[in-house]
Amino acid sequence: MKHDIQNRADVHVLVTTFYAKIRKDELLGPIFNAKIKDWPHHLEHLTDFWETNLFFVAKYKGNPLEKHAEVDAAENNSITELHFGVWLNYWMQTLEELFDGEKANMAKNRARKMGTFMYIKIFQARSITQ
Repeated sequence: MKHDIQNRADVHVLVTTFYAKIRKDELLGPIFNAKIKDWPHHLEHLTDFWETNLFFVAKYKGNPLEKHAEVDAAENNSITELHFGVWLNYWMQTLEELFDGEKANMAKNRARKMGTFMYIKIFQARSITQ
């Protein structure tokens, strides 16, 4: 029986399960695997990010917009809505597999909003650097 996301341990399970799928994906895997050299550290950092977003604790330090713009630039400005769609589909699938409840729904909604926001910001960053 599934339960809601209740604590950091649950967030960590979500993040590690999700990124295991991302790393194997034909489209996203090469991008993530080329950029991230220390996966255990990165997974802890992403757990901080999602724990902050779901439980409103001040653990995450960083600028995800800047990092995603850097990745897009490193990929010759080739990140498209397809990349974000595939990412979001894996996120939703992983949440559906593992959890059910208010926090799980919040994680879905926040991912939708963040994906749209990041997508827009990446394209804005392209116009600034060109």
